[in-house]
Amino acid sequence: MSKTQKRTLEQIKTATFVVIGNALLAFLVAAFIIPHNIIMGGTTGIALVVSKFFPVDTALVVFVLNTFLLILGLIIIGRKLFLTSVASTFLYPAFLSLMQRIPGIDKLTDDTLLASLFAGVLMGLSLGLVMRVGSSTGGMDIANLILAKITHKSVAIYVYITDIIVVGAQAVISDSESIMMGIVVLVLESLILEQVMVFGKAQIQLFVISRSYEEIRTKLLSELNAGVTMSYIQTGALKEEIKGIICVIPSRKLYSANELIRSVDPNAFITVTKIKEVRGRGFTQERKNIDLD
Repeated sequence: MSKTQKRTLEQIKTATFVVIGNALLAFLVAAFIIPHNIIMGGTTGIALVVSKFFPVDTALVVFVLNTFLLILGLIIIGRKLFLTSVASTFLYPAFLSLMQRIPGIDKLTDDTLLASLFAGVLMGLSLGLVMRVGSSTGGMDIANLILAKITHKSVAIYVYITDIIVVGAQAVISDSESIMMGIVVLVLESLILEQVMVFGKAQIQLFVISRSYEEIRTKLLSELNAGVTMSYIQTGALKEEIKGIICVIPSRKLYSANELIRSVDPNAFITVTKIKEVRGRGFTQERKNIDLD
């Protein structure tokens, strides 16, 4: 596959994930957040507060806020932020406006807890899809980046501050149940977001110490078709100079790898570590065929 084709596929993937992510986010807000008065952060949270006091459409308020922050980000931070945020800035409020017009969407469930559970899971999934392809969700993300650049402080500080302000403003006008459901949404969102970000990228790393390292290396490469890296090490007790084997494999190959190693050396020392992401030749790049002899 040529570089142009790969670039085109990446662009299609990015556009698809951004569209699906924003549509999913708009759906959960229209179906679960707004009907059950569940608190949430971001520009949606601000729009929910505004709509409590003024007869304005929530999607319109989100659109105005997102557009304002996008232009401000372009002026203060630059073109790169603008390009990664422009799609979500307009897609999300547009989708939200469409979703709110679907008949019966606000009556999918009468159970507030069930609505919170679905909202948290879908929010983590939707945001994860957008962030996974390197795009920004826009809105308060831009405000946090602007504040961080102006004050030269960590972005994380302003993420917490803005969330506390927005959620706090809603807490003042919400009952205790809505506040607790909002916490459920935030916790679930964080858990699902992390899983979506590393889904399909997480792998298992084996570190093997054995005097039969050369035979194990060959078998892992030829029989398991696994990538292997050799490391010069010294054993602790005997101070023996040998080679350690570092092997990164998918989870489904763990049993086979263990059996293969044990068949060569039943006394081999093996550590198994779950790693969140792997990139490079053999994983995100095509593996080269080499002669093992």
